[in-house]
Amino acid sequence: MIAAILDSRAFAVLARVVLTFVFWSSGLAKLVDFSASAAVMEGFGLTPGWAVNAATLALQLGASLAIVANRCVWPAAGALAVFTLLTIPVAHPFWAKEGEDAFCDMTVALEHVSLIGGLALAAILSRRSAPDRR
Repeated sequence: MIAAILDSRAFAVLARVVLTFVFWSSGLAKLVDFSASAAVMEGFGLTPGWAVNAATLALQLGASLAIVANRCVWPAAGALAVFTLLTIPVAHPFWAKEGEDAFCDMTVALEHVSLIGGLALAAILSRRSAPDRR
């Protein structure tokens, strides 16, 4: 039964949707409340906020769609991995904080590193499942 689930195309799509959930949900939130998200970007010192927000939501939505569709997964996963890595020093600089704030940001940073591993695995599995790879 487990093998049937793991071999299921539907399960593979579900896994890709779940893997990218954090990105496409964030991208949609940035789209729905564009001005507030642009202000958040400026709060992190990323200016102009509107342009950074537009680029971020385009990356999050576009790369997520590519991964879910199992198309151009390596570039999409790579772009999201670099983006995720860059958010650590910008939004979660645990080394510059103390106490509970440092612990919370360190936990998020570690989760980001794990997510990057999941993106790499998605790219590997996509390549292995490509029709021209036998």
